[in-house]
Amino acid sequence: MKKKPIIIIVSLLVLAGIVYAFVGGYGSQTEMLPETEEVEKVNPVGPAFNADSAYAFTQAQCDFGPRSMNSVGHDRCAEWIVNRFKAYGCKVEIQRADLTGYDGTVLKSQNIMASYRPELTTRILLCAHWDSRPWADNDPDSANWHKPIMAANDAASGVAVMLEIARLLNQDKKLNIGVDFVCFDAEDWGTPQWADVEDDGESWALGAQYWAQHIPGGYAPRYGILLDMVGGQGARFFQEQMSKQYAPDIVKKVWRAARSAGYGSFFPKTDGGAVTDDHIPVNDFAKIPTIDIIPYYPDCRQSSFGPTWHTLADDMQHIDKNTLKAVGQTVIQVLFME
Repeated sequence: MKKKPIIIIVSLLVLAGIVYAFVGGYGSQTEMLPETEEVEKVNPVGPAFNADSAYAFTQAQCDFGPRSMNSVGHDRCAEWIVNRFKAYGCKVEIQRADLTGYDGTVLKSQNIMASYRPELTTRILLCAHWDSRPWADNDPDSANWHKPIMAANDAASGVAVMLEIARLLNQDKKLNIGVDFVCFDAEDWGTPQWADVEDDGESWALGAQYWAQHIPGGYAPRYGILLDMVGGQGARFFQEQMSKQYAPDIVKKVWRAARSAGYGSFFPKTDGGAVTDDHIPVNDFAKIPTIDIIPYYPDCRQSSFGPTWHTLADDMQHIDKNTLKAVGQTVIQVLFME
């Protein structure tokens, strides 16, 4: 996620500063002061999100091995995702496209679109990328920089949360709005740090770029929520700056829902960084106001995306069911508060 030099704003209670972010994170490590948050009554609505189930969905994707573009594991995992959504009563379509990677590689992309109650006109978009990074180019050991990662968090966790939500909606059958689950492909073939090619940011989120420019006419959900790296240990989800620029009301809605569901500690009302991610083309091309739920680790030296980001340590040992639960229950809260 996403990977060109950017300027970010970090808001503190008594101090505001500007820092510059570089590939591998949000920039300098600024100590975050405790936030003061208004007391809100916890009032959960909707079914209980099952973190054990979401964890199992994460594991199932990792069981295919790395799911990098054009690999056997990639294609087998795609079939599994499609079958899971179908099993939960969704109408599923696959958007195939030949996309071009930063290095000229032709990427056989498959965006997977699953719709809960497709007959309804009032709709919410949930999305995540499902492909895995082909290079561990942020690994502390340079000998690993050309090895593919397992991508338990940076891919599998977001799809797992969506699958669990689809399972619950099919079981509960009480939500009277439509939900579209889109699994974006070709997100993580972006320019590696070791490449002799300038990273202009355009090599990332290729599947989302394609989808946003080729969606059916008239598709207009109320808003979208992107789930990226939503299962990591110690994760907290600060308010991403591009989300606040494109869809500030949706940011408020989601963070308010987190507090109502009892997970406000995972969603501090504090500014994070500005991230180039799948929500950018969805906003720019599809004009769907979409926000990014993505972690921010202000004190992590390895990366502000967390210590496992684009390393071989992005595996099941570093997935936390508590994080999956916090994000999944928050999204359930959002849907059932509509």
